Amino acid sequence: MSDSTVIDVPGLSFLRFVLESVIEDKDQLSIEPTVDSLGILFTVRVSDRDMGKLIGKGGQTVKALRTLLRIIGGNISQRINLKILEPASLA
Repeated sequence: MSDSTVIDVPGLSFLRFVLESVIEDKDQLSIEPTVDSLGILFTVRVSDRDMGKLIGKGGQTVKALRTLLRIIGGNISQRINLKILEPASLA
């Protein structure tokens, strides 16, 4: 799970662990962290069959993930956001 080529961005290992636990197509999971003056943005892409699991009923799962990432960001005084890209088959 630990990749030495990826910069250690706060919250990345947490997000990767949670998403790998939730989705089925782990090989199609893509998390791209972007760090700028506004904070950290995690852009996530999953397969179309895992999109429903990621978002959850009524958006509850993704809302909970965003809340937990905000708490991690608060501990380091940085804003952390989560963006989910639509699968290519839906876009």
